[in-house]
Amino acid sequence: FQNLNQNPRTLLPKFYGLYCVQAGGKNIRIVVMNNLLPRSVRMHLKYDLKGSTYKRRASQKERDKVFPTFKDLDFMQDLPDGLYLDPDMYNALCKTLQRDCLVLQSFKIMDYSLLVAIHNLDQAQRERAAGTAAGDGDGPGRPAAQRALYSTAMESIQGEAPRGGTFQTEDQMGGIPARNSRGERLLLYIGIIDVLQSYRFVKKLEHSWKALVHDGDTVSVHRPSFYAERFQRFMCHTVFRKIPRECSPT
Repeated sequence: FQNLNQNPRTLLPKFYGLYCVQAGGKNIRIVVMNNLLPRSVRMHLKYDLKGSTYKRRASQKERDKVFPTFKDLDFMQDLPDGLYLDPDMYNALCKTLQRDCLVLQSFKIMDYSLLVAIHNLDQAQRERAAGTAAGDGDGPGRPAAQRALYSTAMESIQGEAPRGGTFQTEDQMGGIPARNSRGERLLLYIGIIDVLQSYRFVKKLEHSWKALVHDGDTVSVHRPSFYAERFQRFMCHTVFRKIPRECSPT
């Protein structure tokens, strides 16, 4: 709570409520948090990234979904050159990640992920053109306009919106402009997720066992300080890259 008040530039999730429902003699706890992905923007790719490579590939069951969530090894295969950002945007993002990782490390939290969803503007343009040619146009299936709370990806790294405020947005919904290696224009929607796993006794045992069988530095379960450092390094060197200013996606 203190971090969110003092630091509006954060990719950590915003928790709006915690509820406990009693059913069948059991307590079911429900956490309500902000949604990172606007429904009015179609995401062409989505990744759950930890900076770990051990078994970090989407299963066949996941791949069969309409909107699958891929993982680290999939990202490195699909986008080996990473995602290119304007230098100022890149610096702001990496500073935000560094600060958030320090907060999580101070609470001995690990095993979190960066959710990265990609809207390809050029691909969307081609899809609209194909839809218009087929006579589809903007049919009834088009999502309704959405009012965004203060939690868009752009604001999470720039912290420019008034705290607690809302604002009307266009379809881009605060996405971070980027490009891929083919020069296509992208909008990124990102946030740190799964932040409720602490490095306690059971997780320490899990890491020790996996480290004996596999390379300990590649498994997802790791002590918070090492996890934070590996997470930042992967995001700021493998996932996100600086684009030369003359080729800025903005």
